[in-house]
Amino acid sequence: MATMKIKKGDMVKVIAGKDKDKEGKVISINKKDNKVLVEGINMVTKHAKPSMQNQQGGILHQEAPIDLSNVMLLHNGKATRVGFKMDGDKKVRVAKATGEVID
Repeated sequence: MATMKIKKGDMVKVIAGKDKDKEGKVISINKKDNKVLVEGINMVTKHAKPSMQNQQGGILHQEAPIDLSNVMLLHNGKATRVGFKMDGDKKVRVAKATGEVID
């Protein structure tokens, strides 16, 4: 499987959909479905029955996964595409807009 260009903890900008132009931090990534969970983005309403963990039950607001193709990595406050290059014997991510190493 190819290396993911976006990792958990990255700041991303939504480039398509109902939350277009919003920014948030990546909470988790699903490599199998190419989906990401972004903090505060794609909020959905979920109805929960009372349980041992949630005694009250009721209506919960939580993030839903968004397709990886609908987000772009933010580097120095600007959205950029991501490439890879070899830095010695280590593979590193590179911002296409500036050519700087991301991590």
